[in-house]
Amino acid sequence: MSLPEGFDNIEHLQKTWNQEHNRRVDRYFKDVQGNGDLSGVRPSLKLACRALDNDNMYASWMRSDLFYNIIGYGRKNLAVFYGNRLDTAPPVAGHPQLFFVFSQDESASPSEESPIQHEKSVRLMKFSCSSGNAKPAITKVNMTEIANEIKTTFLSSSRGITYATGNKSASYTDPDNGFPKGNYLLVNSRTDAVEIYQKICGVIDVPFQAERVIVNDPDKPSTTTATAGKVTILGKQVQNAGGQEYDAAVLAIKGEAAFATFLEGNGGKNRARFTPEG
Repeated sequence: MSLPEGFDNIEHLQKTWNQEHNRRVDRYFKDVQGNGDLSGVRPSLKLACRALDNDNMYASWMRSDLFYNIIGYGRKNLAVFYGNRLDTAPPVAGHPQLFFVFSQDESASPSEESPIQHEKSVRLMKFSCSSGNAKPAITKVNMTEIANEIKTTFLSSSRGITYATGNKSASYTDPDNGFPKGNYLLVNSRTDAVEIYQKICGVIDVPFQAERVIVNDPDKPSTTTATAGKVTILGKQVQNAGGQEYDAAVLAIKGEAAFATFLEGNGGKNRARFTPEG
């Protein structure tokens, strides 16, 4: 089909952009009647975000930036993807994913660089992300119990335990209990791997089976066994690598509809974060 005579590509683009943009704005602000007004924060935001036919390019950009970047609609329900797609296939699909975050201690972090972080995740197989499934939907009560168990297990004298990254790849495969294929840690020894995996199993209340820990030991020696501090390289004092202390746990829950109450009390986020400080 040919385009009609006098067809204006730019006008068509602006009309399509306005319709699609406003459709998403209206859906995000579905609790606000009409096009928004100045009666409150959310009505005011909706009014500012909705595109108008007489908007110029600068106005369209500002509305788009406010909605997608500042308010954060463009990042809504997005999560960092870990591993391959087999990790999200049955039996772990549809279950909340718990992340343990380890951050490099400040004394070992060069001033011009951000601290190194490592994350380890496990699926909570006793719960579903939403109701109507074989397993019960996780609740804030369940998450609070897990958070308290994490604090008991991963803190020592009000500080996070230290995880030292090494050159050995230690895998632990137990899909039925939340550890899918491809689940591994970089450690300095089998003992280190057993300790971390045993703590994680204890937190989520599943049996730990030491025989499932498989360690791959390469010929290359580890470079991370040294403690934090300074070393001399080419005549210059630089920071050593050091270890990473437990910093936080993050629970990712897929599916917003079944967690409206939880989201409302959590600033509209589909994640809960547990830190040593609370």
